[in-house]
Amino acid sequence: MNRLLLGFAPALIALTAVAAPAAAAAQDRAAKGEAELAEILEGRVAGEPVNCIRDHSSQAMQVVDGTAFVFGRGDTIYVNRPDGAAMLDDWDLPVFKKRGGSNLCRQDRVELRQRSTLLPGPSLFLAEFVPYTRSNR
Repeated sequence: MNRLLLGFAPALIALTAVAAPAAAAAQDRAAKGEAELAEILEGRVAGEPVNCIRDHSSQAMQVVDGTAFVFGRGDTIYVNRPDGAAMLDDWDLPVFKKRGGSNLCRQDRVELRQRSTLLPGPSLFLAEFVPYTRSNR
């Protein structure tokens, strides 16, 4: 049995060597996304989270790499940090699969597609939407 385990040791070491840089890159990407989101939210104050927001095709939407979706413009914007946000890439095309109605809601599915080929990629589920409004300073 020990000989069998020793046979896997080189493969395990190689896998660790490959995984460590990937994990560091993901952390770096998340840190950059958090910094970008902080810049977007500068001068704004968070409100109580809501389950749904209006979905208008003219509404601005931005993907913050590895972090969140940002909806709207002007005085109030909404931030949604879906489970699996680490997979978000601003190059991907998010396709929202609503359960019904004209609103985007918590637990609606988002399918990420490659912009160049439109091939489906991972799916995420929306979380609560946190409104951020400009402070009156």
